[in-house]
Amino acid sequence: QVHLVESGGGLVQAGGSLRLSCAPSGSTLSIVEIGWYRQAPGKQRDMVATISRGGSTNYVDSVKGRFTISRDNAKNTVYLQMNSLEPEDTAVYYCSAHLSWGNRYWGQGTQVTVSS
Repeated sequence: QVHLVESGGGLVQAGGSLRLSCAPSGSTLSIVEIGWYRQAPGKQRDMVATISRGGSTNYVDSVKGRFTISRDNAKNTVYLQMNSLEPEDTAVYYCSAHLSWGNRYWGQGTQVTVSS
């Protein structure tokens, strides 16, 4: 089992930046991929960015060039650096861990609000 703790959300003006953090605990050696997902009111939860155990990254087209996913192995933390934020980025952001045996775990979510 994996427990995920997210932090770093908040309110920011358009064009501003935020950095989200995700700290997994538990069976972390079984994690093959960690990703950030977001869900806006009335919409489905969508992938924003993922990073694999090998370091490969993947982004949804709408955030390419603005968001960067990275990890600090020493701190066992995954980050999502969000620059040039737009009102359309407003959502609850969730960290998710995908384990080698197929289970997926979710964090509690952190609110990101971008004002115009």
